Amino acid sequence: MARQRMMLRPQLATAAMLAAVVTTTSTGCFWGLVSQGPSLGIASIPIPISPYLQKEEEDKYWEAERYDRVPILGPIDDSGGPPVALDPPSDDEVIRALEKARPIEGGIPLLWERNRNDVRIVKEKIADYVDPVRVYPMIGPAQQHHAHYKCTVYYEDVRRVGWPVPHTIRDQDAREVLYIDHNHLHMVGNVDNAECLPPLN
Repeated sequence: MARQRMMLRPQLATAAMLAAVVTTTSTGCFWGLVSQGPSLGIASIPIPISPYLQKEEEDKYWEAERYDRVPILGPIDDSGGPPVALDPPSDDEVIRALEKARPIEGGIPLLWERNRNDVRIVKEKIADYVDPVRVYPMIGPAQQHHAHYKCTVYYEDVRRVGWPVPHTIRDQDAREVLYIDHNHLHMVGNVDNAECLPPLN
């Protein structure tokens, strides 16, 4: 009797494994065993991603979409007055540039944390000029318009230390200076009729 039980144990374990595999794969969700249409196979199983990596990818896409492209505008109007640059950098662009230069994200809760409070941003244009006409590959004759901004960020720097002795350090007059360039191109010539200036010597 004992010998028969010993012989049945591997068979029971094999049967249990087979039952587990069948119940997992026969729900219609995996590998198309019971499917109503096309199947993705093993790619249909979701893979968890760290929130840090997800935020990093979202930030990269956000900056590439809004700040890393160079706009190409129409010709400069000769009606009078110097050409005016595009809008100054947004607060979001300034804070993202500050976070790249002096990162404070992260920290360990209840042990060491750092915050920027009462943030105030002052933007001033320090240069605005247009380069002479030159031919850019894949664009044609164009002028580059340069606009340089000095952005001063005033904030209260708060550091909370939780170990070994809990204390808070406040710097109410913290400031950082950032220089942000907003460059864009102006087409040259009659863009509507596709007539551009002749090549420069």
